[in-house]
Amino acid sequence: MWIPKAYSVAILIMLMSMLCWGSWDNTQKIDKNWRFELYYWDYMWGVLACALLFGLTLGRTNPGAHNSFFHNLAAASTRSLMEAFVGGVIFNAGNLLLVAAISIAGMAVAFPIGSGLALVIGGVLNYIISPAGNPYFLFGGILLVCGAIFVDALAYHGLSKGKKAGKKGIVLSLMCGVVVGIFYPFVAKAMKGGGHLGPYAVDFVFALGALTSNFPINYGFMRRPVTGAPLSIKEYFQGRAYLHGWGVLGGLIWGVGTICSFVVSYVPIVGPATSFSMSQGNTMISALWGVFVWKEFRGASGNVKGLLGLMFLLFVLGLVSIALAPVIR
Repeated sequence: MWIPKAYSVAILIMLMSMLCWGSWDNTQKIDKNWRFELYYWDYMWGVLACALLFGLTLGRTNPGAHNSFFHNLAAASTRSLMEAFVGGVIFNAGNLLLVAAISIAGMAVAFPIGSGLALVIGGVLNYIISPAGNPYFLFGGILLVCGAIFVDALAYHGLSKGKKAGKKGIVLSLMCGVVVGIFYPFVAKAMKGGGHLGPYAVDFVFALGALTSNFPINYGFMRRPVTGAPLSIKEYFQGRAYLHGWGVLGGLIWGVGTICSFVVSYVPIVGPATSFSMSQGNTMISALWGVFVWKEFRGASGNVKGLLGLMFLLFVLGLVSIALAPVIR
């Protein structure tokens, strides 16, 4: 299997992860009448397809090696397989909360709050499991991102003026952050110890866990939606082909970001804490999409725009600090 050797390459891969994780949800916004619960079925097929694609290509650069995709899956311990699978289940629950929050509050709010909180929780837990990098730069960067989250919440409060939908969107975003912050440590543990999984194998088992759990969890969202009328499975099959295509594309984009994050976390100098924390810079990418492309803050006052500028500055400073953590002793 392919793993980056140079830290400069690892940085580029982490930036790719950040870009993909912050951009996939644009495919959900193509048609506002296509509910996120229906979109999400196709999204999950895209996630699984991406995991298979990378497993059968970069995961098998030397098919006869012990760490090749199929050999790794066959030799993995039950513990590692279960940890990767459970990680996928937890992620899926958190990500559904995220798309629900986006449907109410928009990308510029749901991503910074949900993903930012996940960064704090996941960064700490991952460092405990596999300590790597300078803790002052790592946690200093995480603290700066916390500041960006707080500033973003202030900006949205100034825009929404306490509307009920805005409050519900923030609550869902916070719930998402807690759940998503827990999933990555399971992946990190699955890639450690005897009988561990490599990044390509762990991604495939992770995707299986996410897809399997999607049947009860997403169906529950369909029958008891956070907004709008209940949906039936029949409505999914009535969707046009291009709508299903956008959902699959969204899953593929997210899947590329995921395998990038898993591969870099497997590199000893980087580790899961830095890889996950850097990838969670997706909050800045998604906020950029929300502000400049989807115009979610159209009509905002000068004070709100100033808060948004401060949010982006804090995110950039935080990401730079996190990126320096593995190379400064």
